[in-house]
Amino acid sequence: MATSLLPVSGQALDAQSLVAKIQKLCPAAQLRPDCDRPAVKVPLAHWPVLAQQLFASADLLFDLLETHTAIDWVQTGQIELVYVLTSLQCGHHLTVFVDVARDNPVAPSLCAVWPIAQWQEREVFDLFGVHYTDHPDLRRLFLDDDWQGFPLRKDYADDFMLERPS
Repeated sequence: MATSLLPVSGQALDAQSLVAKIQKLCPAAQLRPDCDRPAVKVPLAHWPVLAQQLFASADLLFDLLETHTAIDWVQTGQIELVYVLTSLQCGHHLTVFVDVARDNPVAPSLCAVWPIAQWQEREVFDLFGVHYTDHPDLRRLFLDDDWQGFPLRKDYADDFMLERPS
């Protein structure tokens, strides 16, 4: 019998109930059915308020920003921000997708909600070029300060890259 190492004390919501609660908080949130765990797509303008609600709501309690990364969609001109959230107290999980314009990738910082975002946002800034407003220390994390470009963008190229075999 497997036991959880998480200190679950609340009630985990099933995927349908979780998404319904989120859509009640933010009617603009759309279900992402192509994911293996509950997932929603949220318009950028609604994301900061919803993030605070996800953290503070008594029946959601998303107290852990597990991962934050991005996906570069060159064809659509979007960078999709991906936030993987966990409620350690309730035991449920959620993935949130938020689009920013690729030619002007600006998003609000979530450091005030989840302090770990400070490091994760620096990584996305460094590798994808997303600027986070109100970030307390937005600077490169892995690359030199004078590095040109963002290596995880799909159109990135430099003189040191190996060519893919044909």
